Amino acid sequence: MSDRLHLNLFTMNAVEHVSPGSWTYPGDQSVRYTDRDYWTEVARTAERGGFDAVFFADVRGIYDVYGDDRDAAIERAVQTPANDPQLVVPAMAEVTDNLGFAVTRSTTYTHPYQLAREFSTLDHLTDGRIAINVVTSYLESAAENLGLEERMDKGTRYDRADEFLDVCYSLWEDSWEDDAVERDREGRRYTDPGKVHAIDHEGDHFSVPGPHGCEPSPQRTPVIYQAGSSDRGREFAAANAEAVFASQPTETGVREYMTDVKARAERHGRDPESLRFFIGVVPVVGETAAAAQEKYERYVEHVDVEATLALLSGFLDMDLSTLDPDQRVEHIETDAIQGTMNAFTTSQPDRDWTVREVAQFCGLGTTSPTIVGTPAEVADELQYWHEEVGVHGFNVKEVVRPGSLRDFVDLVVPELRARGLVPAADAPTEGETLRERLLGEGQTGLRADHPAKQDGD
Repeated sequence: MSDRLHLNLFTMNAVEHVSPGSWTYPGDQSVRYTDRDYWTEVARTAERGGFDAVFFADVRGIYDVYGDDRDAAIERAVQTPANDPQLVVPAMAEVTDNLGFAVTRSTTYTHPYQLAREFSTLDHLTDGRIAINVVTSYLESAAENLGLEERMDKGTRYDRADEFLDVCYSLWEDSWEDDAVERDREGRRYTDPGKVHAIDHEGDHFSVPGPHGCEPSPQRTPVIYQAGSSDRGREFAAANAEAVFASQPTETGVREYMTDVKARAERHGRDPESLRFFIGVVPVVGETAAAAQEKYERYVEHVDVEATLALLSGFLDMDLSTLDPDQRVEHIETDAIQGTMNAFTTSQPDRDWTVREVAQFCGLGTTSPTIVGTPAEVADELQYWHEEVGVHGFNVKEVVRPGSLRDFVDLVVPELRARGLVPAADAPTEGETLRERLLGEGQTGLRADHPAKQDGD
């Protein structure tokens, strides 16, 4: 286990992400999400705090499971309205030197040739600081808005995702040789056509002859993030992910998840210790324990319970408005986010969660643990998860924006730096690309044991 902690800011280009109602908190600036200056300020603050990346969540469609309509989601800003996260990355990259950007994209509602082009472009523009969080999308409303009669079942979505990444890997890794680009002015030859290859992909979901339209970017393939919790999702993560979001609410759940995904990765011929595991945390920090507790209590006062239930109804694909608040949440296999369902059923088999308790727990950061305390106390908790549980980093979730980020950077990061867990502000950078900062200097591209590289040998 490296002594180095990795930090991502987990956010969304929307009024709300996963703390419904916090936009009403005095001083919260979430309504500035449409403002370019807001995002450049966030980028500067995250880089000042030694964060590896800003991790952008995203969703297609509007939450309309709760009450069988979209009214609660629209009225209470439940991840609605939301803008495209990808488009703010160039502005944020322009004001930073080392900060990476992980952008959530769905393999269900786009084409691999188009996505490969977009991410090659972003990787060029950011000098190799791009990652993709691969998802398969879970909202029925997204499917309808994007031309489908209904949402694909989970098995079909993952079949498509497997083939989707196969196409992208072929475009990013195999289409252009390393020395294909010559830039020979006198010979009037920019590229050697003999070193640019068609991929000739014919599959069940896609037909892509190729070749890729972009020359190789600094990382070729962006860093691959994934957060699958279902059996199929875990298999997908084990085969593809370099960084894995373990969205389990308990230490036992996180340990089980990491052990399982590592074992699956090894079966794919990968070094399981090369995967980087992140958990979500909601830090609430104050100069004193009393100040932190007072801040937490004020945050809780602004939690919007109905908005939280509307969000969770979409996550679970279950209309929580029809259930008694004291009714126990029963486990089901869902075509939405299985990890959220598992968090309150199989991950904690000895506890019976009621609908009311789930809503109260999830009001700040959904299924991630909330850490309330002084800078030293918050750092103690992060250090425990890192050194004793074995996670490599944290997706830091905001409550108040950008106040929660500033609190963490100004109060907790100095403590982490004093313990040697986060590099000093003036420390040399660990390579030039995001992948190098995650996996080690010199590792600009996919590791040789990644299935995409194995297939290309």
